[in-house]
Amino acid sequence: MTIKVSVIGATGRMGKLALDVIKGAQDLELHSALDSKSELSQALGADVIFEATKLEVSREVVAFAIENKVNVLVATSGWSESDRVALKADSAVVFVPNFSVGSVLGSKFAALASKHFDSIEIIETHHAGKIDSPSGTAIRTAELISESRVEANLTHPLIPGVGQEARGEVVAGVPIHSLRLDGVSAKQAVVLGGVSEVLTITHEVGSVQAYALGILHSIRFAATSTGITVGLDKVLGI
Repeated sequence: MTIKVSVIGATGRMGKLALDVIKGAQDLELHSALDSKSELSQALGADVIFEATKLEVSREVVAFAIENKVNVLVATSGWSESDRVALKADSAVVFVPNFSVGSVLGSKFAALASKHFDSIEIIETHHAGKIDSPSGTAIRTAELISESRVEANLTHPLIPGVGQEARGEVVAGVPIHSLRLDGVSAKQAVVLGGVSEVLTITHEVGSVQAYALGILHSIRFAATSTGITVGLDKVLGI
């Protein structure tokens, strides 16, 4: 079976990578490549829409895909948990904040470790051109940490003084600090503090090529799934 893919945001970093992935996979076929001047109707007829745009455009693409019952793979950051819960879709909407296998494992390890530490913060660093913060990866990591602690019946706050601007943005109870710097592609460090010890779980990406395998697996997953799915971990079953 050949999966026909429409790439929306085809001129961006992730869009270009998706085009390369599609070109290199025998079971994928490029249906259409859309940029900011294209009409969304050009995506009709695709089995999967891969979109990597801006949040306001992403919302339009997802609404279009749901209305037309086209499965969509969302690579755009900024979607909140409440945004995703509000969606009603018969087709598949797959949200992948980060396509790096190493990053997903790092977030999983952090969630596991969070059951044993009561002081946790996230520092995420991306290239200077990334316009949103916190990153979707950091938000998802914070959500996983929160879920893990709730499962362990740990409901007390991780930090005192929530609301202090210098403490970063608090997501799911976890402070996130965002850096945007030249010379960096993507890096995340989850810092967990305990009695006389600190555990730091760090993952760093050198280039967008680190996302290629995750994109390939996610397109294949999106082609056959239904409903709302969040995270590469769900795609990979880890």
